[in-house]
Amino acid sequence: MKAIQAVQFGAPSVLTVADLPDPAPGPGQITIDVTHAAVGLIDVYLRQGLFKGAPGLPQPPYVPGLEVAGTVRALGEGVTGFAVGEKVVSLSSYGAGGYASVFVTDQERVVSTQDYDIDPALAVAAIPNALMAHIALTRAISMSAGESVLIHGALGGLASAFPGIARQLGASRVVGTVRSGKVAAAAASRLHYDTIVDSAQLPDVLGDEKFDVIVDPVGGLLRTQSLDLLAPSGRLLLVGNASGDWDQGIDGNRIWQGNITVTGFNAGGYVPSHPESVESAAQAALKAVAGGLADIEIETLPLADAATAHERLENHATDGRIVLTVCDAC
Repeated sequence: MKAIQAVQFGAPSVLTVADLPDPAPGPGQITIDVTHAAVGLIDVYLRQGLFKGAPGLPQPPYVPGLEVAGTVRALGEGVTGFAVGEKVVSLSSYGAGGYASVFVTDQERVVSTQDYDIDPALAVAAIPNALMAHIALTRAISMSAGESVLIHGALGGLASAFPGIARQLGASRVVGTVRSGKVAAAAASRLHYDTIVDSAQLPDVLGDEKFDVIVDPVGGLLRTQSLDLLAPSGRLLLVGNASGDWDQGIDGNRIWQGNITVTGFNAGGYVPSHPESVESAAQAALKAVAGGLADIEIETLPLADAATAHERLENHATDGRIVLTVCDAC
């Protein structure tokens, strides 16, 4: 199979094209002929070595990539409910393997798109993140209908899945924030926000408005400022750290005095411990994407340009998601 390998930790240049043996499915596993692979910030962090030596995470040489779309190639022993040739999207079982023409993963991480008219590039860009957004909002913080939601980094890959799912769950108002240079792109987006504001103008740009739920994939100073934007007994959901500020903290006394709940949601850690959460979330994600609730911007690049994709993410030079096309016909 054709694949991209990270031969060591380091700059995007460590990503090289390789010919590797085709993986075969073990018991309970499915192999997929990949047409599209999404590129995410977690791929960048792993390649940079930020989690070097962490148990269970890939070590060089490895094939990056957590999310793929394609068709079922082969079924492992004991797999039921799928057929060879069926259109699917999938998440990695072990944090890697997606930047390749053949992908293997556990059956529980595969979602059929066969009955939905969803372009595969959109499927891989939106369905896994919408699935995670649904789990985060329904299980990690138990969002209720009628609540207001603020989403930082509104155009980002994971963040962009939250407004549609929040709408699906009955949110009364959904507001997004972006960096100053992204305001024009945000205004033109088709995502389901009531309004999108410049994060540099917080909190004044929102007047006295407060939110029941704040979703923060950005971190840094914005995370601290979020405490001022929460309604009484509000919940702050931490889903990433795109700012790269690993030292910013939150004042525990403010959390206590404000009756605030701060919850972390790391999909890679949550889903293996709560496999029962996936099925209902997957159905919600499919309906949301098919219904136009996750109409994100997508930039496609050929598989061989994986290093360029990583450079663009590192430089915050993209809106929405980058997807690698893995076959010539895609």
